[in-house]
Amino acid sequence: MSAPAIPGGLEHLDDAEVYQQLQAAKRAAARDLLVDPVTMARGLDAHYRVRAHLRVIGQALVELERGDYDRLMVFTPAQVGKSTTVAEWFPFWWLCLHGRDRVAVTSYSDDLAMRRGKAIRRYISEFGDEYDLALLAGSSAAQDYDTTAGGGVRSVSIGSGLTGFDVNLLVVDDPHKDRADAESPRLREHVHEWWSSAALKRLQPDRNAVVAIQTRWHPDDFSGRRLEEEGRLEEGGRWKVVHLPAIANPTKFGPDPLGRQDGDPLPHPKIPTRDRPKLLAWWADVKATSTVRDWHSMAQGDPQPAEGALVSRDLLRMIRDPGGSVVPQKIAVSVDPSGGGRDVAGVIGGFLGDDKRVWITHDRSGAMSSAEWSTAACLLAHETNASVIYVEWNFGRDMCVLAIRTSWETLQDEGVIPKHVLMPLIDPVRAKQGKLLRAAPVAQQMVQDRVRLRGAFTDLENEWATWQDTDPDSPGRIDASCVLVYGLIPEANQGAIAHAPLPTAPQPGAGRVPQIANSASMYGRRIGK
Repeated sequence: MSAPAIPGGLEHLDDAEVYQQLQAAKRAAARDLLVDPVTMARGLDAHYRVRAHLRVIGQALVELERGDYDRLMVFTPAQVGKSTTVAEWFPFWWLCLHGRDRVAVTSYSDDLAMRRGKAIRRYISEFGDEYDLALLAGSSAAQDYDTTAGGGVRSVSIGSGLTGFDVNLLVVDDPHKDRADAESPRLREHVHEWWSSAALKRLQPDRNAVVAIQTRWHPDDFSGRRLEEEGRLEEGGRWKVVHLPAIANPTKFGPDPLGRQDGDPLPHPKIPTRDRPKLLAWWADVKATSTVRDWHSMAQGDPQPAEGALVSRDLLRMIRDPGGSVVPQKIAVSVDPSGGGRDVAGVIGGFLGDDKRVWITHDRSGAMSSAEWSTAACLLAHETNASVIYVEWNFGRDMCVLAIRTSWETLQDEGVIPKHVLMPLIDPVRAKQGKLLRAAPVAQQMVQDRVRLRGAFTDLENEWATWQDTDPDSPGRIDASCVLVYGLIPEANQGAIAHAPLPTAPQPGAGRVPQIANSASMYGRRIGK
């Protein structure tokens, strides 16, 4: 067998010279990886998958190290490479550049922080030689170790372990364990006090960079309080924010770091970048399997308060009523088709009772095509013996009417609905264009005890209790329930109210007689008719 070929241009050199040149090439390659943490991770870890959002994060980390700013926040959905990049590769990359620096990695638990510390330690052991970075002999603790250059890493939970440890780079990785943790005023204050009394006091004057990554569980969580107190860089504040929601929404969040337009999906390390349908399907599944609040917090980086802008959960619980003695006077189904950036079609059933209240009895809403939601509406109308199907006048009225008529005929042809059963009247309802103008009068009817729920409707109640008037989407269930109320109580659509926070229970004596014209003092000024 012939000897292996010597790389081109080295045949005439002796072994020592070949070794020196190969070592020089190796050092040059190592220097090339120092461009940014993402390039380093891709060069040293064959399993690390680079995507466009990670390049954006990597550049922000370079600017943090360079001193363009000293505070950075990164918000992305889970499982897209954020934590591995920011809490593991970035500290190693930093130590390769600043071997004498001290790095602290903190989290809600010692276990998570220690896992990050072990990864950094492993990188130092495997790759540190190329950057004159090595562990100090005898430095064996997984959560606290030193380097031969005088630097070190400490990995601890928030609230403990930084005493006596100088910090040049602080990584805050998930300061809140979960929603319950973030929504506890006591536990939130514990994090805020740690930041003020411990974290800030350990930062050093020569270099004192901080990067925070977290799920935005609450408006007053770690990042929320920091932004409230110190502001965003682009607004004259201190914190640079890289916000990369699962589905882009520049209308709400401002210019997207990736240049995405409304509705564009975030890349995922395990999905090919060019496979847009698969990316959209993935994020649609995440949304479909999340509550409204969890989707906003975990995927969009947009925390919602525990109670919505219009209706409290206490009120929704209080208007649940089996209503066994109420006699329906007019039974209806309402439809709000999917569209406008939303994939959930609203299909709601209910009736106007002899007590003059609207009773919501069915919710058949879901992610459906026009053929599917029109079929669902027809089936519900037949099931409940509805005399009318309300559709929204403003959005696709003619399309809705055609889809419902077609589905009714198809269901009769297939024998699902008997031929002798007359199709309900299809009645377009002219709802207000603005989302707040549309929803506020219906919320008012709930407060006045003119709307009740015949049982618990988890998805519908979640939408009412979490939707904010700043949200770009009008959830399908809210819109369909508004159309139902407007159809059955036309006077509810006569005006909209700009109001203070709503009461958490129906108002006494408001049940049978409409109180709209007399409610301005309770809600504020009238802004439309």
